[in-house]
Amino acid sequence: NAKETGNVMMVDYSDLNNLKTTTISSAKFLHDGGFESTHRYFMDAANASNKIAVIDTKEDKLTKLIEVGKTPHPGRGANFVDP
Repeated sequence: NAKETGNVMMVDYSDLNNLKTTTISSAKFLHDGGFESTHRYFMDAANASNKIAVIDTKEDKLTKLIEVGKTPHPGRGANFVDP
């Protein structure tokens, strides 16, 4: 994430001679994030704006911006399982 810009920047390293960079608008104050169990979705906490951005890394787009309680800070130990 590019912190205070409100953007997540992804780089596809599959071809080192032709890197593909994607910038996805999400939420300001991105702080901490990680992949969920399937490694398709990247969740990034925007702790000062009380949101979690969910990025679909297969489609290279913002899937959802979730309003959460004050100051989300999941850390890398957090895993989300959708019931």
